[in-house]
Amino acid sequence: MRRQILLRMGLSGLIFTLLVVISTGQAQEMPARLKIMKAELTRNFEALQKEQTPPYYMSYSVDEVRIQAVAGTFGAIIGQNDETTAYLQTSVRAGSYKLDSSHELRGDALRSLRSASQASVRAPLGESQEALAVILWRETDKAYRNAVETLSKVKSEQSVKIAEEDQSDDFSKVEPHVSIQKPLHIQVDMNKWAGRIRRFTAPFKDHAFIYNASGSFQSEVRQKYLVDSEGSVVSTPANYMRLSISATAKADDGMELPLYLSYFGFKESDLPSEAQVMSDIKTMIADLDKLRSAPIVDPYTGPAILAGRASGVFFHEILGHRLEGHRLKSESEGQTFKKKVGEQILPGFLSIIFDPTIRDLHGLVLSGAYGYDDEGTKAERVVTIENGVLKDFLMSRAPADRFPRSNGHARSQPGAQPVARQSNLIVESKNMIQEDELKQMLIDECKKQDKPFGLLFTEISGGYTSTGRSSPNAFNVTPLAVYRIYTDGRPDEMVRGVDLIGTPLTVFSKIAATGSKLEVFNGICGAESGSVPVSAVSPSILVSEIEVQKKAKSQEKPPILPPPAKSILAQNGGEL
Repeated sequence: MRRQILLRMGLSGLIFTLLVVISTGQAQEMPARLKIMKAELTRNFEALQKEQTPPYYMSYSVDEVRIQAVAGTFGAIIGQNDETTAYLQTSVRAGSYKLDSSHELRGDALRSLRSASQASVRAPLGESQEALAVILWRETDKAYRNAVETLSKVKSEQSVKIAEEDQSDDFSKVEPHVSIQKPLHIQVDMNKWAGRIRRFTAPFKDHAFIYNASGSFQSEVRQKYLVDSEGSVVSTPANYMRLSISATAKADDGMELPLYLSYFGFKESDLPSEAQVMSDIKTMIADLDKLRSAPIVDPYTGPAILAGRASGVFFHEILGHRLEGHRLKSESEGQTFKKKVGEQILPGFLSIIFDPTIRDLHGLVLSGAYGYDDEGTKAERVVTIENGVLKDFLMSRAPADRFPRSNGHARSQPGAQPVARQSNLIVESKNMIQEDELKQMLIDECKKQDKPFGLLFTEISGGYTSTGRSSPNAFNVTPLAVYRIYTDGRPDEMVRGVDLIGTPLTVFSKIAATGSKLEVFNGICGAESGSVPVSAVSPSILVSEIEVQKKAKSQEKPPILPPPAKSILAQNGGEL
């Protein structure tokens, strides 16, 4: 049986409970940092109740982040560091749950950017209570003054502008949570990883057509401390390990041709063996050589297959961002799906789930996992689309019409203001067929449309999508590896020079079937609240019609001078 001892706070004072019961049933003493954060929050909150416009809610959060990283290029190390930084984010809300200082000021498009730039403040490391108290006092005063000033502008705007379409509250109530988890102490052998990065990047120097190559390993360990005026006290850890390899070739026409390898894990054993990485690098080099002479695809519309990882990026960029709840309320957003709840927006055989509560699925490690979001709300599994029908959105404590509660998806990079963001996106299909059958369906569809070939996208690096009203609601996704699949039996042909473009409602209606093999894309997503780790698990998808355009390319020729590596190697007995 799980038990929690909640901390209760009233305006008359704070009742400290120095021991809390965590889910394992063991008592864990509250860290000194949380004690001072809670005490200062109570003191400052009480003092501000005497002001003419008192705050109704306050929170403090500190993210302490340790990064161990090493980077290299062409067999040499170019950087290595081990750094710990703490970031403080102070939230003060004036007004009420119904209308408060966070309310969007219509026409002030720069406000969110200004808020983000003001959010991140360095906090002292360790248990320096006096220094932390002084910084909390200073930042609370600034945040309160800003909240009162903003609330005045909000109320003034309400009286002179038309009524907003969304009449939901500005902030939702949640049950307070108390969860004290010990920090993780993860120490990686950086000398070992420096040796691996040298070996991983060394093969690229033997190929004159590769003019840029790099490798990096990063271990990131976080501990979030959060307290608020409703009684939540959360101390929760997180950690990530990433190994990245990249290389770029250049075609004779100036087009830059990058390829990437990226591996994610929570522990070193989650990462592939050195032999596997070296094998992947060998394949990467061969593909870069092929890309240099690959033909350029002209603008095209027709059938295509997006392989699992490419499909995952596709769903993340084009669908996932439109399911983030804060976009439902903002008057500047296109609100693509706001009024489509209960309607079919995907084929009936597809469901879309976001589940931050799991760290792996069918043996695939998922980077978008966490226990509590960045507002201190417990993470939840959310079925956003069921059998093609839109059911739900990813919500923070900023409610929207018909969606009044948080489901634990408020996220941010350390120090930034959280908004609703994606976690682990999982595509489930009831129409899964074998990969060779899917390819045959592609060929059959091409013949039906009188197309000589279809396209196969095997790797996508990322992309962007526009969700606002001031620009077309479209997407542009950047493929790395693309193949022509011919209908006349010719071998598959690698091609280059295309961007995948379109509009979401149109392309979703064209999904015809999925493959049977699940793949995962673990990446970093950048949006309003900064960069957060996310994952997307998806099978391959067959789309009956997709559009590509020519990608932008450099006008610079390949390097004029030959690479120096081989001559230097000869002079130095094989050592670079």
